[in-house]
Amino acid sequence: MEAFSDGVIAILITIMVLDLRVPSGHSAHALRPVVPVFTTYVLSFVNLGIYWNNHHHLLQATERVNGAILWANLHLLFWLSLFPFATSWMGQSHFARFPTAMYGVVMLLAAIGYYVLQTVIVANQGRDGVLASAIGSDLKGRLSPLAYAIAIPFAFVNRWIAVALYVSVALMWLVPDRRLESRLAGDAADGNASL
Repeated sequence: MEAFSDGVIAILITIMVLDLRVPSGHSAHALRPVVPVFTTYVLSFVNLGIYWNNHHHLLQATERVNGAILWANLHLLFWLSLFPFATSWMGQSHFARFPTAMYGVVMLLAAIGYYVLQTVIVANQGRDGVLASAIGSDLKGRLSPLAYAIAIPFAFVNRWIAVALYVSVALMWLVPDRRLESRLAGDAADGNASL
């Protein structure tokens, strides 16, 4: 499941970069029309990187996989697969209101997809499992969908507020979330100590 998901995310990043067209001129001015597309690419690349990183840690904490987890993972991958479309539309429209709102919808649904996957894994492993104890209150996990839900209507009022909220969520997740990593390292150390 992890290898399949890694492959899907790698393909999505590749598809997004194909939208970056070579400028038709030879001066720095020729780059101007590419700036919105490049900006949205960077934002989406960072977001996909965050999902990939957290997904990796999530699966490292998963002891067993069942059909519900596989379907929840596909649900997440479905929303992630819409990143290239939403990225391209928002960038090529130069952050027009509706495409900017739709970008937020895709981000919100991906965040919900990740939450569903995380919840299904916790349900499978139990509340005393590694993942449940590492997640704790999951403040960032609750703030992200809320920020997207606020950004979507703001895209129609002031698109730059919406974009600022999208960037804020990405910046919040760029700060490494070491909960799972620390917990996994602690369990490995406990296992070695008992040998």
